[in-house]
Amino acid sequence: MVEQRRGRRIAMSPAEVDAFLAEERTCRVATVGPNGPHATPLWYAWHGGALWLTSVVRSQRWADLQRDPRVAVVVDAGTSYDELRGVELRGRVEVVGEVPRTGERVPELEGPEQLMADRYLGGTFVHDGRHAWLRLAPDKITSWDFRKLGG
Repeated sequence: MVEQRRGRRIAMSPAEVDAFLAEERTCRVATVGPNGPHATPLWYAWHGGALWLTSVVRSQRWADLQRDPRVAVVVDAGTSYDELRGVELRGRVEVVGEVPRTGERVPELEGPEQLMADRYLGGTFVHDGRHAWLRLAPDKITSWDFRKLGG
């Protein structure tokens, strides 16, 4: 993984990145489409050092990622300048499991599906036959926490 160079003073530690990604709920996924960038919000699971996303397989995002798996994802928080913090993850996504997902046993998906179920779906993950899983094992993580700047 490429190390963050600039902004070391406000960079989060690996433990802080893990805690931040475990606590926030929405990410913004940027893909490269035939007509340029395409950004969409999604729920996610941070599990095993990877960002796990489910996507409707008949979406612009899915079509973009099948053509070009490169992605940038941002998770951020804060309202005033001195509270801003976030993480950007870059790399290539890979499909995990069947497309679309119908519930075939895939041991690799047990953790991410349970996290998604607990976090967003009242504890039960439903395979609707419209979504499929994407895993981003980031090549580069950039983080910032302006609260570290102090007064």
